[in-house]
Amino acid sequence: MSTIEYDPVKDKFSGIIKNSKVLRRLFYFLLDLFFLRSWHIRKLLREIGRELDEKGEWSILDAGSGFGQYDRFVLKSFENVNVHSIDVKKDYLNDCRHYFSKEVKEGKIRFEHADLLEFDSAKKYDLIICIDVLEHIEEDRRVIQNLSNQLRSGGYFLMHSPSHYSAEDGDEEDTFVGEHARAGYSKTDIAEKLLATGLTPQKVHYTYGYWGHKAWVLSVKFPMLWFNSIGLMAILPLLVYYPLVMPFCLLMNVADLYTKNNKGNGIYALANKADENLI
Repeated sequence: MSTIEYDPVKDKFSGIIKNSKVLRRLFYFLLDLFFLRSWHIRKLLREIGRELDEKGEWSILDAGSGFGQYDRFVLKSFENVNVHSIDVKKDYLNDCRHYFSKEVKEGKIRFEHADLLEFDSAKKYDLIICIDVLEHIEEDRRVIQNLSNQLRSGGYFLMHSPSHYSAEDGDEEDTFVGEHARAGYSKTDIAEKLLATGLTPQKVHYTYGYWGHKAWVLSVKFPMLWFNSIGLMAILPLLVYYPLVMPFCLLMNVADLYTKNNKGNGIYALANKADENLI
């Protein structure tokens, strides 16, 4: 069985975009366009952020922020938000720090190198997001507990990860990623872990269902395999490939966004921490 390795591809792109504002903006656009999880997460962030922004100043912790695409989204979408962005990769943080220093007002975002297994902060947050991170960490319950401890009462926790169906859909070559500590979560599994760490699930939903998975195979899986095989030379055939397949992939992504999937290769969970004033 061959594996799809995301990190080598991401590191190559990081080296290309790190010194160019234009290329980094283009990269953010492509991430939002191609990765269906971003469609789901941005939809949820709009709903949660709108509610929080109406109340005045609020804060978000991006736990495992990577390239900072969700940080950029919330900063451009909401006037009253402040962002704390943490990641274990110092080079990603330094690149983000350089980019955002020229893009947003001083004090609106700060970056910190941190291990989620040890993370502890005196600050409490209104929203914590942890997008496609937990599947890389063996002690995921410990991480969820650490993040739960950082939420204000009544605050929200939002995660996304591969689901257990990513290893059970009959074609492991389509879904297996060698960097993961586990195949993924079921609705029951993630709900139990949230409840055990003081969080109440509000919505647990499968992503990358029937239509979303087909779009992923065409728009992400095949290109990733080409990049793993021939490196940046894959850009040349993709210039022909993408114009042909992307209109269909985008339509399938829209279908996934508004479909109640009974199963899917991804999963998100939105939970909140009980408001102590109401207990």
